[in-house]
Amino acid sequence: MAYAPYIGVIGASEASAGEAQLAEQVGDALARAGAVMICGGRGGVMAAASKGAARAGGTIVGLLPGEHRADGNEWLSIALPTGLGELRNGLLVRCSDALIAIGGSWGTLSEIALAARRGRPVFGLQTWTPQRPGLAEGIVAMSDPGSAVRAALAATMGARQGT
Repeated sequence: MAYAPYIGVIGASEASAGEAQLAEQVGDALARAGAVMICGGRGGVMAAASKGAARAGGTIVGLLPGEHRADGNEWLSIALPTGLGELRNGLLVRCSDALIAIGGSWGTLSEIALAARRGRPVFGLQTWTPQRPGLAEGIVAMSDPGSAVRAALAATMGARQGT
């Protein structure tokens, strides 16, 4: 049985206009590829990616930090209030087959670090780039949304085949 890839989209909760545009394009491309998009479910990059995915008919799962579904952005297909605060970052990483990071601050960096420890590939657009030898393998810098989505999907082939 084949499974749809689950791709996490992570980034700043207060995104710049450029980051929001990239995120919306990523969400659109993920939806068109049949991926399930997972995000933190709130504003900024999360909302922009959700908007793009929703407009393209995609499925968007928001893992919310608080305890109320209503706190999620309006484009979520499924809003899951975790009550975990920032600890939901680990849940998001574990639920994702691969991640796309767009911009971001400390929360995004924590998700990238957790993904690297877990062996989850991260494809970055204008985001953190570790400088220390041995850490740079944790994230692959990408030049545009389309290439980031293609790389993330390619990295999930085993998950899509149920392995």
